[in-house]
Amino acid sequence: MPKPSPANAGTTATQGGLFPADSRGAPFPPSSRRQVLAAGALLALAAAAAYQNSFSGPFVYDDGPAIVENTTLRAFGTALFPPAGTTTSGRPLVNLAFALDYAIGGHRVGVYHAFNFLIHLCAGLTLFGLVRRTLLLPLLRPRYGALALPLGCVVGVLWTVHPLQTESVTYVVQRAESLMGLFYFLTFYGFVRASESAPSTRWMAASGVACLAGMACKEVMVSAPVMVFLYDRTFVSGSFRAAWKSRRSYYVALAGTWLLLAFLVVSTGGNRGGTVGFGVGVPWWAYWATQFRAVTHYLALGFWPYPLIFEYGTFWESSAVAVAPHAIGVLALAGATLAALWRRPALGFLGAWFFALLAPTSLMPGTTQMIVEHRTYLALAAVVVGAALAAEVWLRSWAIGVLGAAALPLVWLTGLRNADYQSELSLWSETVAKRPGGALAQCNLAIALAQQQRLPEALAHYETSLALAPDVPNTCYNYGLALARVGHTPEAIAQYETALRAKPDFAAAHVNRANLLLQAGRTAEALASYEQAVRYAPNDAEIHGSLANALFQGGRVPEALQHYERGLTLVPEDADLHYNFAGSLLQLGRTKEAIDHYRRSIGKRPNDADAHYNLGVALAAAGRREESAAEWRQTLRLRPDYAAARESLDRGQAASPGNDVR
Repeated sequence: MPKPSPANAGTTATQGGLFPADSRGAPFPPSSRRQVLAAGALLALAAAAAYQNSFSGPFVYDDGPAIVENTTLRAFGTALFPPAGTTTSGRPLVNLAFALDYAIGGHRVGVYHAFNFLIHLCAGLTLFGLVRRTLLLPLLRPRYGALALPLGCVVGVLWTVHPLQTESVTYVVQRAESLMGLFYFLTFYGFVRASESAPSTRWMAASGVACLAGMACKEVMVSAPVMVFLYDRTFVSGSFRAAWKSRRSYYVALAGTWLLLAFLVVSTGGNRGGTVGFGVGVPWWAYWATQFRAVTHYLALGFWPYPLIFEYGTFWESSAVAVAPHAIGVLALAGATLAALWRRPALGFLGAWFFALLAPTSLMPGTTQMIVEHRTYLALAAVVVGAALAAEVWLRSWAIGVLGAAALPLVWLTGLRNADYQSELSLWSETVAKRPGGALAQCNLAIALAQQQRLPEALAHYETSLALAPDVPNTCYNYGLALARVGHTPEAIAQYETALRAKPDFAAAHVNRANLLLQAGRTAEALASYEQAVRYAPNDAEIHGSLANALFQGGRVPEALQHYERGLTLVPEDADLHYNFAGSLLQLGRTKEAIDHYRRSIGKRPNDADAHYNLGVALAAAGRREESAAEWRQTLRLRPDYAAARESLDRGQAASPGNDVR
């Protein structure tokens, strides 16, 4: 095992005094605080240039359930309990960070993008500091001391502006990756500072807190305690025994953070909603076969970041022949890493970093994601550091200039990639163009096209998606929505029914099927479908309202009242529920209550002409003619062509009963 050099190793006398020397015998002064700040400012400017066009992109894909539809973000008291089945599930600190965004800007997406950028910038600056201070440790200082500042800066810049990082920064919900990455770096940075300081208690504590915070962000943080121990053995103590002996309490504390991670994993069912783990129906050997290709692809993207693909789809390797080249490459690299950990520990540490950061997602079988670019967020640091050190060996004095120049095309490519995130349509169009065999991408492109009213194109992509992956419930459901919009009612009903055969508890499919059945006059079937929807989503106010409307139209007004009341219990401020409830009450002769609910509806929607008209009807039924006339006049102010209101005023009584339900 290599032993750390003494603190004064590699020093030489000069006219100005004693300064550490590099391997070529050239003395160098320590970097000034101003130089370090200038390098940090350069990194920040490069990051800003790369991400300047990333702040206006919309929420996309998993941003919806994890942010837009996530009601736990509305208050800090609930933010530490993220909803199940979303990206923030089991990651309370990520959910809390989104709650802070919500408190500042609601659903203004620019606020979320700005925070993502700041997190990524802080991670890049921390990596810069970590690399610089590592190169200044006694073991490496004689060789790299003179280059610590420029090499650290250029590594930080290249890692920060690399296009492969866009999925962890511009895709808002992947803050889970970048926030965890920041705490991962801070765990190491605190340790390095502690190894330089005496006493070191504060920096050790900061490192432990960062490790604990990372465990509350994402499961990949699991490797941090082990990797810090390996770092200590490699760069500071010289052996595992010495590292443990000198910092036993610190490592026990780091290992203790696994308890929080274990609790959070168990809280999600241990399998992230049935999509990850050894008990989710995916053979481990089949998943691992896909990961040989994934790891070689990640390495290739580190050096040549094209093509970048938002969603690779689910795939399985078809034969050993297809797997073999990737498996040989990965196993050879893993073997070289193990050998280097013994003979060339510093190089071995870079390999160990790469594999340790990919191991949790590469070894744990998953049902849907085989290749995911944001998984490389931290692993890319090993690639960049390795490339920078290799350049220094080969190019010598030219290395920093060449590496700095390499950052320029990376900034440009990152800007181009960010442009793909400017709309759902552009993102999914670009994904399908690069990987047309992805069923999920085809479906999401269809959804984006439908939102743009490009329904014929949307239908074509839905059909392609179902040809690639038949009977997928979400695809069938959305295909049904599009078919209904173009008037193909029987075909739409059939798609909803296909979705329900695969997923009987799909409440939205029950509701939309019921809506079409009701329009087709199949009232009994519609009511049964609405009742199924309520059964599977008992706390959905909109579904209760839909069932109540159907019951009302079928003349089953007392039953309708029960579901209106349930809906209003869930969402007391819903204007339509108050309006429809009032109409039901009016039919049953409960005029006073009807007046109250019409007024509540108007309180939420003051310019609703129908509500003012029907309030006038209810007031007239109660014998309050002057008030009813005032409401009808207000109706005409809002809608001068409202014939029933004018006729009611002329006759002095309601010309017709209230309008139908909404």
